[in-house]
Amino acid sequence: MENNFDVIIIGGSYAGLSAAMSLGRSLRKVLVIDGGKPCNRQTPYSHNFITQDGKTPNEISEIAKEQVLKYETVIFFDGLVTKTSRNSSGFEVETDNSKKFSAKKIILASGVKDQIPDIKGFAECWGISVIHCPYCHGYEVKGKTTGLLSNGDLAFEFSKLVFNLTKDLTLFTNGQSTLNEEQTEKFNQNKIEITESEIKEIFHENGHIQKVIFKDGREKELEALYVKIPFEQNVNPEDLQLELTEHGFIKIDHFHKTSADGVFACGDNTTLMRSVANAVAQGNFTGAIVNKELSEESF
Repeated sequence: MENNFDVIIIGGSYAGLSAAMSLGRSLRKVLVIDGGKPCNRQTPYSHNFITQDGKTPNEISEIAKEQVLKYETVIFFDGLVTKTSRNSSGFEVETDNSKKFSAKKIILASGVKDQIPDIKGFAECWGISVIHCPYCHGYEVKGKTTGLLSNGDLAFEFSKLVFNLTKDLTLFTNGQSTLNEEQTEKFNQNKIEITESEIKEIFHENGHIQKVIFKDGREKELEALYVKIPFEQNVNPEDLQLELTEHGFIKIDHFHKTSADGVFACGDNTTLMRSVANAVAQGNFTGAIVNKELSEESF
């Protein structure tokens, strides 16, 4: 296997695969490095992506990988990137199995790592009945007994989207509410119960939530729970001196360029809009921009 490429794409899920297709069709030598653990690996079905609605995330990625591999200049490598640095030709990437590769450009399609809270049952339900996105999952749980685990301004804004899908809604602040008086009144007007008790456990059957059990012994039957949880980047921003946004995403411009020259980013690591469709669109655009830059440099 050769070691020198035009572009190395770190991350081989939807954004990375889409970028690889754009570059492969432009005859670029591309290496896609992926560890095979996407953040949606527990999610049973993917929705809100036209032509792919209702397929499993794995089905979509397997079809995409099969199609991308038809382009002979694209190569896949199974591994995790541990270090990225600059060298005389552009960049050097080192993996967890001590392999080293170089490239003129880097595309970070590396996604993010969700920080699962220390609540029993949460991890098993994540992506199945404990969900993050009303556009990806909301239709399937419309009208059901639903909870929202959040607080403050985020809870207030997020509740508007969820309330559109179900009126049987409870807000769990998991401690003292930080809603202001006006926000609390709005919840009361819409008959959205606010529960401040801390959650001890999510009781479930095979990832399907049955009820929430609180530390004070009370219980609440539930069929779905929306939550926004913290995350961290899968790549070390300090390796390339990448600037992050205030929300922890990789900062990019309109051309998906990061603060590091020659490094681009696309997908979940750059945006609040975490969806398959958005990742595919971002990857397609980023691949085209990188090819344009390479073409200008060699013309």
